[in-house]
Amino acid sequence: MTESSSRRNVSQEPSGSPYPIPEDPMNTSRSTTPVLVVSPHPDDMESGAGGTVARWAAQGRKVVLVVCTNGNKGTSDLDMAPEVLAATREEEQKNSAEVLGLSEVVFLRFPDQALEDCYELREKISRQIRIHRPETVVTVDPNRPYIRHPDHYTAGRVTLNCVFPFARDVHAFPEHIREGLEPHKVREVYLWGSPEPDTFLDVTDSFETKLRALSCHRSQVEQGWELRDVRARTRYTEVGRRIGVQYAEAFKRIEVF
Repeated sequence: MTESSSRRNVSQEPSGSPYPIPEDPMNTSRSTTPVLVVSPHPDDMESGAGGTVARWAAQGRKVVLVVCTNGNKGTSDLDMAPEVLAATREEEQKNSAEVLGLSEVVFLRFPDQALEDCYELREKISRQIRIHRPETVVTVDPNRPYIRHPDHYTAGRVTLNCVFPFARDVHAFPEHIREGLEPHKVREVYLWGSPEPDTFLDVTDSFETKLRALSCHRSQVEQGWELRDVRARTRYTEVGRRIGVQYAEAFKRIEVF
């Protein structure tokens, strides 16, 4: 059995190679290879990886988003009913996905703040990996220290476990085999929100798309969008300086052998 490892990277302009190569691990155009993004809540992916996802989609890659929870507790409005908020956030996510050019959004609809590492979650994420057969999986880094949302930890950790070993191993979910879903081996993982990023991707050309997608999530930013816009530009400008571009996003990249 094999395990995964990571290597230090810097951003380079994509050259169109179908897969990453050892001498150029930042070669990320791969326009024929699909991407699966697993997000804990609606709007998490846009914040952490929206520019990269928009760029890949514009290059022609099929990008599928899996949203683990319904986000029904993400408000400070005492008059907002949880079921109304969940429906609102799902609609916002669909609108954002259209802005980003995503191929599909899959809503798992687990309750907000209650995501658990359970058979059902492992099965559902592994199922999406086996259905869409991505070369690249993107999710949140579960290893953020000290203060972190428990749903973020669970979504990231379970997704990594599904990449290796669950979605790969033939006997992990026998019901998938009976349904004709074959095991699949993911080639690479990108983790946003990592305390130790080693990969910085230029998103200058897609940054405004990222912000438009974020602005779709009005239930989260209605009263403070202007401030969030300023903070996002400041944050991603600082990341961009690391590689000499206007805006960049930071990831921990794991190559799966």
